[in-house]
Amino acid sequence: MKFQWSLILGLFFALLTAVFAVMNVDTVPVNFGFDFVSIPLILVILGCALIGGVVVGSYGIFRQYKLQKQIKSLNAELAKLRDANSINMEPIPAESDPFTPEGSSQL
Repeated sequence: MKFQWSLILGLFFALLTAVFAVMNVDTVPVNFGFDFVSIPLILVILGCALIGGVVVGSYGIFRQYKLQKQIKSLNAELAKLRDANSINMEPIPAESDPFTPEGSSQL
């Protein structure tokens, strides 16, 4: 359900950005630091939105990769601890069960 709301919200903001970009079609000078270029504002808005999406997507992929790596190492550690625990565990005899009161009948 969370994914569906995220998708709907993302589509809404994409539509809002597209409508805003279409309303601003005037040409504007853009300074790249080494040259001035006159391009339509719609391309500037959509380009910035695209660059922002790429940056956020790259961060999400990096974070997911990092979490998968952490999950893999934690699963390996858990398996190692379970193996070590199963080797060291010995069954407790029923006669020395400290939780049964003395004199009680066992079935």
